[in-house]
Amino acid sequence: MSELYNKIAALCAEKGITVTELCRQCEISRASLSDLKVGRKKNLSTKNLSKIADYLNVPIEFLLSMEQKETPVLTKRDERDIAKRLDMILGDLGDTEASLMFDGEPIDDETRELLRISLQNQLEISKRIAKQKFTPKKYRK
Repeated sequence: MSELYNKIAALCAEKGITVTELCRQCEISRASLSDLKVGRKKNLSTKNLSKIADYLNVPIEFLLSMEQKETPVLTKRDERDIAKRLDMILGDLGDTEASLMFDGEPIDDETRELLRISLQNQLEISKRIAKQKFTPKKYRK
């Protein structure tokens, strides 16, 4: 049995449906999954794989990968670093009303807060990507 078929069957079992019902709902032939199960096929078409992934609410990459990658967790130190960096960025932008303007008008407090939240999210994402990319596997949790 192929790993792809096993993943699809396991996800169907979690959802409480049969593979046949999945095929019916996704409007794909049951034969294509049967061929995958017995080894006559090694993979499914992108179209069918996309339909199955959408129905099961998982990314296509999850179905195709042998292991699921976990997003690195930010530590308290990482959160402090992000807060410090965010304060530096906002400080560089200036605290006066004239420093941040939109169409010649100073931005209001709500827009300033939305900008802060957006910058914070971007810093968190970049920190997670850096941790995933540059942390040796033996130190990952």
